[in-house]
Parts: sequence; structure tokens; C-alpha cells
Amino acid sequence: MRLAGFLGAAGLGLILIMSSAMSGALAQSGLARFQGAWLSGSADCAEVYASSGKEASFKRPVDIFAPAFIVTGSRLRTPQATCRIKSARPTGDRQLLVLDCANSVAGSEVRVLMSLQPDGSLRRYFNERDTTGTEYKQCSR
Repeated sequence: MRLAGFLGAAGLGLILIMSSAMSGALAQSGLARFQGAWLSGSADCAEVYASSGKEASFKRPVDIFAPAFIVTGSRLRTPQATCRIKSARPTGDRQLLVLDCANSVAGSEVRVLMSLQPDGSLRRYFNERDTTGTEYKQCSR
């Protein structure tokens, strides 16, 4: 009986690991177009970002109010928080990202609606009814 219980637990663990890897791959495939550093407003990319090799990072000291974020793999970083992208799925002409975010005070799940525009910019929407969104330009890829 112990062996059966052990094998059942091991099988469940393997299923959970495979499920996690598959959801990561699905999220990654939906995120390929969002990779890089993004900035909203009139600020210049060089004011907010520093380039260190092939990856962008926030310039020190970090402007915590900068309307900016960086997507690297299945991670999204803002000046104040780091998020793991749990899922990315299309919803109409937009992409719904479910994020698991944490900052120095707390952690929470966040839902973000975004869409890429024909000119290469990105729009982030407040909710499903938001038709205007906030425009972001890409600083790096």
C-alpha cells in the first residue's frame, strides 16, 4: 500500500511539473511579440533605461513613477514590482495577461489587457470597456 501511495504522489508531482512547463511554454509563445522595454509618454528611452549587454534594465536611481515596463521571457518588471506572467491568452483583438506580482510590501494577482498596434506601438487598456488605452513605444527588443 505504501508503494502505491508513493507512486500516486510521484505521478501527481510529475503531472504538476509537466502542466507548469506547458503553461510556461504557452505563455511564452503568446509573449514573443511583447518582449523588450516599453515606455509611455514623452520621456526618452535613454532617460529611463540602461542597456547592459543584450538585456535592458532600469537606470539607477530608478524613477519609480516612470510609466515603463520590461518583458523578459515570462517575467514583467516595472520600476516598482516584479511579476511572473502566469498566462497570456487572446481576448478579441487584445491579449489578456495574468500576472503574479510582488513589490517590497505585498504580492497580488494582476490582469492586464494589451494589444500591439500596426505602427509597432503597444496599447495597455484599463479594462474591457476602455477603447482608448495608453500608448507605449518600444525602446529595445
